Amino acid sequence: MIASSDLGDGTYRNPVLDADWSDPDVLRVGDDFYMTASSFGRAPGLPLLHSRDLVNWSLVGHALQLLEPAAEFRKPRHDCGVWAPSLRHHDDRFWIFWGDPDQGVFQVNAREIRGPWTRPHLVKAGKGLIDACPLWDAETGEAYLVHAWAKSRSGVKNRLTGHRMRPDGTGLLDEGKVIVDGDLIPGWFTLEGPKVYRHDGWFWILAPAGGVETGWQGAFRSRGFFGPYEERIVLEQGDTDVNGPHQGGWVRTQTGEDWFLHFQARGAYGRVVHLQPMRWDTGGWPVLGDEGAPVAVHRKPDLPRQPLSAPATDDGFPGGRYGRQWQWTANPQDGWATHHSADGLRLTCVRTADADDLRKLPGVLTQRLPGTPCTVEVELRLHSEEAGARAGLAVLGDAFSWIGLQRGSDGSVQLVHRFAESVADRERDAAPPRLAPEGRARLWIEIGAGARCRFSYDVGDGRGRSGPVFAATPWRWVGALLGLFALAPVGGGHAGAATFTQFRITATP
Repeated sequence: MIASSDLGDGTYRNPVLDADWSDPDVLRVGDDFYMTASSFGRAPGLPLLHSRDLVNWSLVGHALQLLEPAAEFRKPRHDCGVWAPSLRHHDDRFWIFWGDPDQGVFQVNAREIRGPWTRPHLVKAGKGLIDACPLWDAETGEAYLVHAWAKSRSGVKNRLTGHRMRPDGTGLLDEGKVIVDGDLIPGWFTLEGPKVYRHDGWFWILAPAGGVETGWQGAFRSRGFFGPYEERIVLEQGDTDVNGPHQGGWVRTQTGEDWFLHFQARGAYGRVVHLQPMRWDTGGWPVLGDEGAPVAVHRKPDLPRQPLSAPATDDGFPGGRYGRQWQWTANPQDGWATHHSADGLRLTCVRTADADDLRKLPGVLTQRLPGTPCTVEVELRLHSEEAGARAGLAVLGDAFSWIGLQRGSDGSVQLVHRFAESVADRERDAAPPRLAPEGRARLWIEIGAGARCRFSYDVGDGRGRSGPVFAATPWRWVGALLGLFALAPVGGGHAGAATFTQFRITATP
């Protein structure tokens, strides 16, 4: 289990979520805070987190059970799907808008945060429409939508487009207008991730620029939604080690304090979430962090003390069911995981022609790679009698490595450890195979600084190390993932299964 960032003395340490909760947005309803984040091509998508103090968070569900159109997400599309959602509460409903760069702007909504949520509704079709955010203006009764652009699909970037929107969120009322053009602001580039608000008689857009690794957080304000806007940089790295403090959301607590949640890109760890204090200067502009620089440790929000918590990582798989922290690498199919009377995750050995490349497999069950040093462990038993059937524990990214069990042509079970570099189209051995006479193994991955991973095992004769250190890598937009899988060569009939028990992640002192 990964520890809370709450230091227990009235302060907290950043990041408050030290894992890949990319592109966070935050909302308060009553005494409760809610957050969602990008989920890209994994299912279920649109994670839903809850907190009472903005520091201690738990994962309470997902708003998107399947990505649509379902046929396009039957196979992994790791960097596609759900980009940079916005979470809002209007008309006694929760709303999430997001951009799919290949399809357009979608929304889902629900009466309660835990659902049921509606199926995705396409608000605006088009290529390259990303980072969508709605605004229902209580002062005028008007509804608006702002979004950014992905150059890879549209040939356009560095600008924000605004629309009038139907109050019911089902469509737009105009063709749209560029309301902020980053090309016209000296030194600004890759303007994206807008979040739009109404405050103190102004329309506010909080949006980052300069790229996720090296950029800054900007604020824009105008008396009218369609501009003209004036801008200011309100958060940047300064002399801290928080590179490119990037896109996030503003929230006001019930005690009147203002806070800002944003991400920091940390390579294989993905986009981790920081919490910044926020105030307004005499000119009416927001000031984030410590006079515009990210804070490392800070006083917690002035809210009732809460139990220490962080999103779950460990899983005993009671009755074969897996926890909310797990996501498939594509839309799941019936039969991949089966419920049963005992504990343990029973994965069917899915037949596939892509057995030598985990990056192409839709049936990998994943969770986020923790951002702090830790040890991952799980016990595996391979039941399948089919030659070539295999199952294992993986670190999955643009490069990958896994350790597990495979059934040989002579019926024996071997412990195998394999990997593939980012440029490789198939895996190869990271260590010589060895016999696993009981068809079971205890597996470990020790993850150190820089996401450097050491693999080890016990097949009944004591724990031993396997292969060289493997440095985890991200995908283009997604951090590395921990994964469990079971597969078999292409053929006919049922290929059997594998069982995983007692998955645990233990922080390294």
